[in-house]
Amino acid sequence: MKEIKVTRKQPNSKMCFVCGLGNNSGLKSQFYELETGELLAIFRPTTDHQGYPGRLHGGLAATILDETIGRAIVLKHSDNIWGVTLEFSMRLRKPIPLDSDVRVRTRVTKENKRFFEGSGEILLADGSVAVEGEGRYMKMDIEKITDFDIDAQEWRVNLMKDDPETVKL
Repeated sequence: MKEIKVTRKQPNSKMCFVCGLGNNSGLKSQFYELETGELLAIFRPTTDHQGYPGRLHGGLAATILDETIGRAIVLKHSDNIWGVTLEFSMRLRKPIPLDSDVRVRTRVTKENKRFFEGSGEILLADGSVAVEGEGRYMKMDIEKITDFDIDAQEWRVNLMKDDPETVKL
């Protein structure tokens, strides 16, 4: 594993299932931009997120992987440009346990004016790949996706005492 510098933390919202800090059923994921040009999501699944006992539900693995790939475009553009999923596929390699942080590493692999493609992995604590995924996304301004009120959605970077300055991947 290699030590990689975190360059910036991305915002969270109030009620989004993936990043909403006020969503009691959600993943409460934190998103970190890396010096490699990749995006890293970190979250701790709970028993509410299980499929089989002690394992993360496969649909939630797809959810976090898709969201993190879609957010990776922000590194190249701005906080207002988002990826809207057009196609997404994944391969499940290993079960994801509920007892430790889950790390999701993604990147943009191809881009043009209106679309981009990305790929990523869900990594286990030992660095092995549990899930691989890839997708195709349309670039859209958040204002065109939804009626997004930044204040009402509490869309902001929430710095936490355990935010990493570097990560080993």
